[in-house]
Amino acid sequence: MVDLVGQYKKIKSEIDASILDVVATGQFIKGPAVGAFEEALGEYLNVNHVISCANGTDALQVALMALDLEIGAEVILPAFTYPATVEVVALLKLKPVLVDVDIDTFNMSIESLKQAITEKTKVIIAVHLFGQSANMEEIMTIANANNIKVIEDNAQATGTSAKGVDALIAKTGTIGHIGTTSFFPTKNLGCYGDGGAIFTTNKELAERIRMICNHGQEKKYYHSIIGVNSRLDSIQAAILIAKLGYLDQHTEKKNAIALLYDNAFREMSLIEIPKRASYSSHSFHQYTIKVKDQKRDSLKKHLNMQGIPSMVYYPLPIHQQKAYASIVSQATALNNSETLSEQVLSLPIHTELDTKEQEYIIEHVKSFFN
Repeated sequence: MVDLVGQYKKIKSEIDASILDVVATGQFIKGPAVGAFEEALGEYLNVNHVISCANGTDALQVALMALDLEIGAEVILPAFTYPATVEVVALLKLKPVLVDVDIDTFNMSIESLKQAITEKTKVIIAVHLFGQSANMEEIMTIANANNIKVIEDNAQATGTSAKGVDALIAKTGTIGHIGTTSFFPTKNLGCYGDGGAIFTTNKELAERIRMICNHGQEKKYYHSIIGVNSRLDSIQAAILIAKLGYLDQHTEKKNAIALLYDNAFREMSLIEIPKRASYSSHSFHQYTIKVKDQKRDSLKKHLNMQGIPSMVYYPLPIHQQKAYASIVSQATALNNSETLSEQVLSLPIHTELDTKEQEYIIEHVKSFFN
């Protein structure tokens, strides 16, 4: 699905030099590279405060902790997402309230969201799935009208831009009150291990988030609040600085690949290509088609026999996962989430995929239906 080795080889000299620079300093934790990366990412995103952390799940947990919510406070999130989004809500003894997603964009349904709001709703977690933004302009309007905080789960959409408050265009992750992301190696901006970050324009929230990530310390050995140990190491930060310079180029490459897929599959009756929302760009963390007539699993098996990887993101919506079935609340019917779990199939889309390889994939997708 991705070619991390091929990507590395193209920028090997920069990556190797960055790693060796850190090794030479001996400052592997909280070294200069960490601060430099936070500043560089802040400039790219045009956001005041970037706080790096150990991984994307920690980023979500720390974001919720920073809001100092009461046990049982309701947190709205989509049913069609990776379980990390709900996992942190459950760990903090908050109440996960699931809403359905739009059948075309895979992101949170605004109508379902409206029906889920109660006086106990304190947070909306807007997940930007597969590289395309949720409808943040609508979400922020609803949130602001009801005094609700918005956390953006931007793990799959770094590099995406979208309409936010007053239809202003901004990078995803910077539109809500807090944004989070993951630097897992396969992400749009990935390191060579685990990593994550949290963004906000609010100085007070930023200070609290930074303390939480560092054991709740206001200064060394003085612990003002209960925190966690979650930090990005210096080597990963150095790698990310080098890769950040290629992020837009990589996004353009994946959009070109997506367009070729679109043109190949657009007229196929049993395949539905990804819809582009009018309010968002797309960074194509995944190229996800919908396969109709219950043929998804057979197509996946056919592709595998031809040496072509494909993935189902995700085979079960959150309310059907054993770990969460008894603790989540459903605000509305989750029909779209259930349907998508039976239809979605993600095809290879990455920076090293060449035209010949993509034509081979297209050929065998078409041959399955002929």
